[in-house]
Order: sequence, then C-alpha cells, then structure tokens
Amino acid sequence: MAEHTIKMPDVGEGVAEAELVEWHVKIGDPVREDMVLAAVMTDKATVEIPSPVEGEISWLGAEIGDVVAVGAPLIRIKTGGEGLEEESSKEVTPTPNPSPQGGGEPETASPKAENASTDEAAAPAQSKAKAPTPPSPLWGGIKGGGSSLSTGAPRPEGEKPLASPAVRLRAKEAGIDLRQVAGSGPAGRIGHEDLDAFLSAGRSTSAPRGMSRNTEITEVKVVGLRRKIAEKMALAKRSIPHITYVEEIDVTALEELRAAMNASKKPDQPKLTILPFLMRAMAKAIGEQPEINAIFDDEAGIIRQHGGIHIGIAAQTPTGLVVPVARHVEARDIWDCGAEVGRLAEAAKSGTASREELSGSTITITSLGAMGGIVTTPVINHPEVAIVGVNKMMMRPVWDGTQFIPRKMMNLSSSFDHRVIDGWDAARFIQRVKALLETPALIFVGD
Repeated sequence: MAEHTIKMPDVGEGVAEAELVEWHVKIGDPVREDMVLAAVMTDKATVEIPSPVEGEISWLGAEIGDVVAVGAPLIRIKTGGEGLEEESSKEVTPTPNPSPQGGGEPETASPKAENASTDEAAAPAQSKAKAPTPPSPLWGGIKGGGSSLSTGAPRPEGEKPLASPAVRLRAKEAGIDLRQVAGSGPAGRIGHEDLDAFLSAGRSTSAPRGMSRNTEITEVKVVGLRRKIAEKMALAKRSIPHITYVEEIDVTALEELRAAMNASKKPDQPKLTILPFLMRAMAKAIGEQPEINAIFDDEAGIIRQHGGIHIGIAAQTPTGLVVPVARHVEARDIWDCGAEVGRLAEAAKSGTASREELSGSTITITSLGAMGGIVTTPVINHPEVAIVGVNKMMMRPVWDGTQFIPRKMMNLSSSFDHRVIDGWDAARFIQRVKALLETPALIFVGD
C-alpha cells in the first residue's frame, strides 16, 4: 500500500502561502481522481485542490483557518500501489474561484503545515485528525434541514457531495441538503444549474420553531473572506484618520430625469439607477479636484494621483462585502455606467467576478439602498483617500421662501483621509457633486 502526498500548490502571482478555508474530506474517506479535497484562499482568489489519485485519506496536515506555505505537505492518500510513500507524478492543478476581497496583511505560515513532512509530525497530526473535521462556517456543507424531494438519487450515507464554495453557500441560504441534489458535472459535481433544477421541482420547508428558550451559543471561526474583510477594515481604521462630511441633496429633478430616460430607453439599454448619475457627477468633480482620485502609499509616503477614474462599488453578497470596480468612468457615458454597474453586480453576486474586476479602484461608492438610513460613517477602502456613501431617499417638506413643498431628498455621507484631504477640500468636492446632481443637465454638458 503506497502513500501519496499532496502539497500546497503554487497558485501563482508570487503567493507564498494560503489560508485553508474548507476541508471536503476527513481521515478515512475514500476519494476519486479529480475529487475536490480542500479549498484555500489567498488575498485574491479561492482555490480548490483536486485529488490526482484514487485512494483513501490517511492524513490531513492543517486545520481550517491555518495559513499553509506553498510546497508544505497538506494531504496524504493511501493508494493501491506498492511502496511506502510517493510524491505526485501528476501536477495538482488548483481550480481558482475569484475572491471578492483582497487586502489584509499576510499571516505567519502554520508550523503544523510547514513541519508535517516528517513521519514524527505525521503521527500526532494523524491521531488528532481522527475526529471528523467540521466544515468552515463560510463554506461549510449542509447538515439536514433540506428538502425530501430530489432531482436525482440521494448519495450514500457519509458521502460528501462535490460542489464549489459558491454553490454550497447558495444551498445553505436556501436550506437545501446537497446530499439530496443530483450533480450533472464530472464525478457528480453539483453546479448552479443543478440547484435551479432542484428548486424548480419544489421543496419542503421546516416547521417554525416554537417560543421556547434558546440557550445555544454558536462559535463561528473567522476565516476566509470574513477574515480578509476584518483585516482590511481594521487596517483602514487603524491607519487612516477619517473625516466624514454629510450633505443633503435635492434629487427631485434628477429622479424626474431618470424616470423619463428609463421610459424612453432602447431595449438594449440598461434600466438606470441613481448610481450612474452619481458616478458621472463624481467624474466631473474629480476633473476639477484630481487629488480626490488618489492612492496613499503609507510606507513610501507618496500620494499617487490617478488620471483614470476607477470607481469601486461596494456590494453585499452571500459571501460578504465585495468591491467590484468600474474602470475608466471618465470615458463612460450614463448608459455605459449603468450597464457596467449591472454587469459587475451580477458577477459579484454569483461569485464569478475576476481578480481584475475586484481590485484597482481609486475611489469608492457605498450604498445600502432603501436601508441606507439618514446618515452613515463609511470606512475608506484602504489605500484610497475618499469614499462616497449614499443614504436612502425620502420625501421631505422643504421651504422655498414662501411655502413648504414636497421634495425628494437624499443625504451623501462621505469620508476622506484627513492626512491628505483637508476639510475644506472635502466639502468643496461634495458641494460640486451636489450642484451636478441637483441640476442634472450639467452632468451631460461636455459629454
């Protein structure tokens, strides 16, 4: 009986380590060739590690949340061949899934993963891993509570279904037991289309819980995307002295124009929200104040002002906060901005956004839509120097000099890096955006 060792693969772009965010197997599990064994996350992508051989899991070299160095032993599989141990004759090709959030400081590689190449390290790790490894809170599988209906035959007891992290999260939110879903992909892998087929067949819902006292305490380990978000938010608040400026905007005329443009739009044109108008207003205001569209390199003490306006659109997805980027807004008209916002929103929601689409912003817009509240205090997307926050729109009485009239009002809550943007300049920028939004025809002048 031979033993096959799988090492942490080189995921490219100079990445020296990756965080283990999910185990798909446990010790003693049988595995097939190309079956996904684990998922790891770098600053830019989630990568699935497939099995190059068929056999049985004999050793796992890390726990969820560990940061493992590239080249460190990660998994050992007993195969049917002869000999004590063999290295992979096939190159393990990781399968990337773009990660919605970059940033964060690299962590020290796990000693367990670095030192697990010796037999002395393997023995204690093997005994420790005899208990089933729990799934990651972010990417974990579903435990019961799913539908009794199925689009195919249920899997045998104990066999874990194959699915990407995005599919698992979608199933978890829908209360679907993936063991009841038939996969149409290689080796029975479940895709989004299989979930669609399962949902179209209908499913049962669990009975509502009674009004009994609940004393449960659930511990959720902060790993993967949630940890990247936490690290980046902490970095931004720790290193950037924020100043937040709030201004009230009368968007009555803008809403009338938006409704008229949507009513007369061509079939191939997108339905316009307020974001494309805000993007164009920001682009015009940045043309007059280029220092707002900048990146501050803390370590080098250099401010890099960008000619290209690359606006990040902060968006909430099932996996957490992501910031897809609309590039070169200075060269896009209203309709192009609207189409790009829609495309990026769909890519972020489905988890298909590329690394390039999730990095490289020079200024960010954040909006909570109808839940936006009256005022927010946005956190700057480090290393940028400004972020514009959209609050909810409300009908309010406004005094016009002789009487109160109903007007559609909306607040902008915007934060700036006070190290490089003075309060006066921050206010001047927002006042220019306000003027453009309140007289929306000005947005189109010069386009």
